[in-house]
Amino acid sequence: MAYADQTMSGNKVAALIIVALIHVAVGYALVTGLAYSATKKLIERVTTVDVKEPEPTETPPPPPPDKTPPPPVVAPPPPINVAVAPPPIAAVPVAPPPPPLIVHTAAPPPPPPPPKVAATRASPRGNPGSWATNDDYPSRALREERQGTTRFTVTIGTDGRVTGCSITSSSGSPDLDQTTCSMVTRRARFKPAIDSEGNPVTDTYSNAVRWVIPK
Repeated sequence: MAYADQTMSGNKVAALIIVALIHVAVGYALVTGLAYSATKKLIERVTTVDVKEPEPTETPPPPPPDKTPPPPVVAPPPPINVAVAPPPIAAVPVAPPPPPLIVHTAAPPPPPPPPKVAATRASPRGNPGSWATNDDYPSRALREERQGTTRFTVTIGTDGRVTGCSITSSSGSPDLDQTTCSMVTRRARFKPAIDSEGNPVTDTYSNAVRWVIPK
């Protein structure tokens, strides 16, 4: 047991000496190199810039190619020449007077139509008994003592004159009938017939001549 204690004591002494030497070396190193290390670290800290590189980003893949067919080629329309020469500008020193004012007045209404008149027949002027007298008696009929009544119808023009004569009932003696139309045509005058518009128109007139031998 004593041997073991002596061995252990010797080891402790050696260990203490080694530790002391280490402390001395460390102290010397600290004394001599502390200032240099501190200065170097300060310079590195001041001059060194910590540059952090950005992380690389992933580039997205390109889109797939467009499969739409290209549009058809259309020829451009031909150029249109729209350049038109401007009209000449005439300088007017004095403005023209305004046009005269035209006032359109309504046309007056047409005059009212003339009033309707009653249509009238032709009527004799004077005495119809004077158209044929005893003086007009045919001499042969007078000698033969022939008598009778001649009925006639005459046509009257717009001027009131007889334009035609016809026997409607004979006296039995042609010369008496002929003398009747001859005298009436020569001597008869009429007021012409008037229509509803007031205009003269042709008409007819009928009457009779009685031939009697004068006493």
